[in-house]
Amino acid sequence: MQALFDRYVAELRDTVGYLREDGRGRILVAIAFGWFLSMGVRLSYPVILPHVRADLGLDLSTAGLLLTVLWMAYAVGQFPGGFLADRWGPGLVLVISTGGSAVMILLVSISPTAALLFATTALLGASTALYGPARFPLLSGVFPERSGTAIGITQATGNLGNTILPFVVGVIAGVVAWQAGALLFIPLFVLVAVAIWRVVPWRVTGSAAGNSESPIQSISLESARHVLSLLAVRSVLVIAAIQMLGSFTYQGFTGFYPTYLIEIKGLSSRDASFLFAVFFAGGIVIQPLIGMAGDRFGERRTLFVLLIFISAALALLPTIEGFWPLLAMTVALSSLLGRAVLALTYLTESLAEEIRGTGLGILRTGYILFGSTSPLFIGVLGDAGYFDEAFWLLAGASGVMILLCIVLPPLTSVER
Repeated sequence: MQALFDRYVAELRDTVGYLREDGRGRILVAIAFGWFLSMGVRLSYPVILPHVRADLGLDLSTAGLLLTVLWMAYAVGQFPGGFLADRWGPGLVLVISTGGSAVMILLVSISPTAALLFATTALLGASTALYGPARFPLLSGVFPERSGTAIGITQATGNLGNTILPFVVGVIAGVVAWQAGALLFIPLFVLVAVAIWRVVPWRVTGSAAGNSESPIQSISLESARHVLSLLAVRSVLVIAAIQMLGSFTYQGFTGFYPTYLIEIKGLSSRDASFLFAVFFAGGIVIQPLIGMAGDRFGERRTLFVLLIFISAALALLPTIEGFWPLLAMTVALSSLLGRAVLALTYLTESLAEEIRGTGLGILRTGYILFGSTSPLFIGVLGDAGYFDEAFWLLAGASGVMILLCIVLPPLTSVER
């Protein structure tokens, strides 16, 4: 046991040393903090949703549509984010995303009607979308020997944002107004935009970004065929299908978990916000560990085991009653956040280097767009009195992911 512990400590020390050396630590911190805000601002919507519903008189279906608009805009913005990352360099795209998000949040906070709120929410979703596909080529290029760990740390930092920021916004919304909570994000986005501008390279040596000889640098039928030919391979198609179902499960769960806890489980708004924060706090611990497990045992094997646990937890959720049992179940459900670390690492590494930005943009547009329908679907089921059955549906989607994982080829056998 002592030998195993010593080996783990030595591996952890080597990993930390690698992540920090040659200025890579500052790059990781800047990118991770940007994701902290990008995730935090979008996941603050479920917390303010009860206040928005009361303010504007929205039913569950319309509230679900607002979340669907947010995620649809986020999905549509993925391809431009990936294409521009390949053309201009991912670092510059991160600056544009964070700076633009500050402006869009201001517009959201001053929207006086439901129609304007829907429109500005779409703009915010599109602005934050640019950040998603641009960060992966940077992390994979800057940390080639520990890409899974770097992505896991970044994802975990995003969940730190989901833990802290929605809770703070929820408190401000309850005490003052939901608009006041939204304004909190503006100076933070400006700060991270400046940090990324100063420390993050616009391009990574050896990537397709900024390479004038790469066929993806021009928009033409030939370049489209080239990109699609590199995407139409078994490894990419299967992991993309897993991501589609994973996005559907994630967006449906996070979009209505606080509302479900209040309306079905009978918890107070404060307790529901606390459990929502616990869900993401669990991800802070789980995601780096899942990333390290994926680096050590392989993403495919680790993902298979994880999906079995996720499916069981979602299936059991409707049977759980009481604050403390729900707290324990929420901790278990935070394993849902580990899927993205493994799937995104596999997806990034399975793509040919010359199309990583564009390829990620196209695929993320597809699977996030599919997932964006989930909140609307869950909201309609909730209005019809089938809230419990909606979560069983999400468990079923996770079960299908297990079957897809069986036919997913090992990453070591994928030609890139």
